[in-house]
Amino acid sequence: MIFPLFAFLMGVSLVFSLSKSLAALGPRQTTVKILKRSALLYLFGLLTYGGISNGFEEIRLLGVLQRLALCFLGAGLAFVWLPRKGWLVLTTSLLLGYWLLLSFVPVPGGSAGDFAETKNWSDWIDKHFLPLRKWNGDHDPEGLLSTLPAICTTLLGMFAGKLLRDGEQDSLRKVKILALWGGAGIVGGLLWSLHFPLIKNIWTSSFVLLTAGISTLLLALFYYVIDIRSHRRWCQPFVWIGMNAITIYLLVHLVDFEHLARYFVGGEIRGGLESLWTGLGDLLAALLGLAFSVWLCRFLYRRGIFLRV
Repeated sequence: MIFPLFAFLMGVSLVFSLSKSLAALGPRQTTVKILKRSALLYLFGLLTYGGISNGFEEIRLLGVLQRLALCFLGAGLAFVWLPRKGWLVLTTSLLLGYWLLLSFVPVPGGSAGDFAETKNWSDWIDKHFLPLRKWNGDHDPEGLLSTLPAICTTLLGMFAGKLLRDGEQDSLRKVKILALWGGAGIVGGLLWSLHFPLIKNIWTSSFVLLTAGISTLLLALFYYVIDIRSHRRWCQPFVWIGMNAITIYLLVHLVDFEHLARYFVGGEIRGGLESLWTGLGDLLAALLGLAFSVWLCRFLYRRGIFLRV
């Protein structure tokens, strides 16, 4: 749920950031800005998986940050160059087209409507057209074809962002509309899953609707609690993390915070906790590692240090 939520919120946030850019720079310069941001985020993704340190053949061209880069690129270009109706046509076309392809067109050497690993169109295209290292050997959960419905997750986030930015709508009405959209997404995703299963690794269209629906409901809830009711103090740690989300994502791949935590709660402390309850020592190390990463985000936030993409 975290990955699609992040992709969805990227769509929400780009409405605010790119609206300002469009007003100040115009569509062409904003497009250049989108291309630069996407390229930088993609580069960070390559570095996350080791870059070329393990040899050219071990480069993973598509991964989590790489997919987010492509989602930002696709949704950002749609925001700049298409009207809102165009977003809807694009999203609907991609989701329906993906469903029709995977459900009704036979995979070479296989059959239509088989969503099992290695037997669907998404994995088949990765095997034959995605070069270099793939996460699952000959296919990748962040592969080529499944990136298209992932872009739809970000596009759906744009609709929510556009609603939130609408100054003519009453705040409570926005919450109601978001709740309605969220409920519709969940119901639609569950109904569609009866024919097109919920599969994250190939990012099925039903998965897109369900996760976008849940994300929209969460957005409505937090918008109501934080922006309308002004209950903000409890969420400060999330502000620290959110302002440096990419930074902390990169750091947890470069720094083993849990291993660092074991210097403080390992050895006899861990052994004593394990004797009380199996797994308690590892749980404490994981929680302390999480606390280290949150403290680092707080440190960066307090000093105004932000990695901007």
